[in-house]
Amino acid sequence: MQLRRKAFAILAVPLLLGTAVVAGYDHLRGTAFLVQAGGIGGPLGTIAEWQSDEVAESPVQIPWRGGFLNGRAYLASDPDDPPVLLVPGVHAGGIDEPRLVQFARDVASTGRTVLTAELPDLKAYRISTRSTDMIEDAAVWLSSRSGYAPDGRIGMMGISFAGGLSIVAGSRPSLRDRVAFVLSFGGHGDLPRTLHYLCTGNMPGGGSRPPHDYGIAIILLGVADRMVPPEQARPLEQAILAFLHASHVDVLDKADGQREFARAKVLAEDLGEPARTLMNYVNARDVARLGPLLLPHVAEFGGHEALSPSRATAPPFPVYLLHGIDDNVIPAAESALLAETLRGRGADVWRLATPMITHAEVDRAAGLDSVWMLVRFWANLLSE
Repeated sequence: MQLRRKAFAILAVPLLLGTAVVAGYDHLRGTAFLVQAGGIGGPLGTIAEWQSDEVAESPVQIPWRGGFLNGRAYLASDPDDPPVLLVPGVHAGGIDEPRLVQFARDVASTGRTVLTAELPDLKAYRISTRSTDMIEDAAVWLSSRSGYAPDGRIGMMGISFAGGLSIVAGSRPSLRDRVAFVLSFGGHGDLPRTLHYLCTGNMPGGGSRPPHDYGIAIILLGVADRMVPPEQARPLEQAILAFLHASHVDVLDKADGQREFARAKVLAEDLGEPARTLMNYVNARDVARLGPLLLPHVAEFGGHEALSPSRATAPPFPVYLLHGIDDNVIPAAESALLAETLRGRGADVWRLATPMITHAEVDRAAGLDSVWMLVRFWANLLSE
C-alpha cells in the first residue's frame, strides 16, 4: 500500500492527531499505521515512530499439500497480536512487489508478525482453485506449526483477487476456529460477476464504468485453449503473457515498457487466425470487441465455489472489506454485495469504500472525513 503525501496535504495535522489521541489507543495506532505507510514526516511521523516496532525479515519455505511456497517473514520485535498471513494478488512481482513489501513492513511495525506467501498461479496471471488450497495450507501452517502463533490464532489479508480467495480459505473447516479476521483489500465477492463486468463494463447492481483492459487480458489467458485451435493456444498464451509483462514493466520504466509492448505486437503478427485477431484486440486494449467474445466462457472459467466467497460457507470470523469507490478492475459494488450476502448469513462484516483508493492502493488526496474513516477502519482491524 502506498499512501502519498498529497493524501494528507489538505489536513489539519493537529486536529487529526488530537482526535486520534482522544478516541483511544486503537485509533492512535490506526493513524500511526497510515502515517507509517505513507512516509509522512512532521508531528504525525514522530508519533508513528513512537508507535512502531522494529521489524526484521527472513525468507521462509511454507509447506502446502503440493510442495513448498516461497515466503517471507516480517518479525516484529515485540509481537503482541496474532500474526498475519498476507497474500499478493495477480501480479508478476509476487511477494517481492515493492508496494506489498512496504505494506508488510508497515503492518509488522504495529506489533504483528507478518508472513507473505507467494502463489505461483497468481504470479503467472492465473486465477485457480489450487491458489485457494495454497492459502488454506499456508494459514494452517502459520497457525499451528510455524512457531509464530502461540495461541493458534492468526489474521489473514489478501490483495485484489487474493482477497476473495482468502475469505474462502479462511472459512474452510481446517481454519474456522483459528482465524481472528480476514481483510479483503480491493477483492471480489463473486468471480463470474466480476469477470462479467470486465467483459462488458456493466457494474454489479446497475450502472456502467469502462473496465481496465488488464482484466480482459487475464481472462483471455485463462480461456485461450477454448478460443482457438489446439496448436494456436500455447503461442497465444505466450503473446498474452508478453503483454502482461509489458504492463508490469511499464509501471517501473516507461521506455522498457514500450519495448515490451512492441515485442507483444511482433508475437501477434506470427500467430495464425483467430489467435492473431484476439491478440490484436489485447494489444489495442479493445475491450469492446474482445469482451463479448469472452463472455460465454466466464461462468465456466470462474464458477467453481472455491473462487468466490459469496458461494462459500459463511465465515465465523470478522471480515473487513476495503475498496476504492472508482475501482475499474474489481468494482466496489463487489464488496457491497458481498457484505450484504455475508451479513445475511450472520457474519460480522466491516466495509469501507473510499475515494482514497484506486485498486488495492491508497494513492489519492482526500478530505479529513475520508481519512478519518480510513483511520477508524484500520483501528478496528488492528484491534482484532
